[in-house]
Amino acid sequence: MNSELQQQTAQLIIDTLNLDIEVIDIDPEDYLFGEGLGLDSIDALELSMAITQTFGFQLRSDDSKNREIFRSLNSLSKHIEENKTK
Repeated sequence: MNSELQQQTAQLIIDTLNLDIEVIDIDPEDYLFGEGLGLDSIDALELSMAITQTFGFQLRSDDSKNREIFRSLNSLSKHIEENKTK
């Protein structure tokens, strides 16, 4: 893991979605959806709500950048770093 925020984000994913893995099991460059962790749209909704509560900003479902934001742990952590208010 590259940063504390990245580790925190990985733990948030694991805790929010009740995944039976460890932080170290999430490769920062692997896809979160499909072939990577295998997350789906319901997971994205739950994760978005957890991000709002934890980091103080809202991810919008109609944002055209969502595919890139949620592509990997790296991209999600970067977006959180750029937008967090807490």
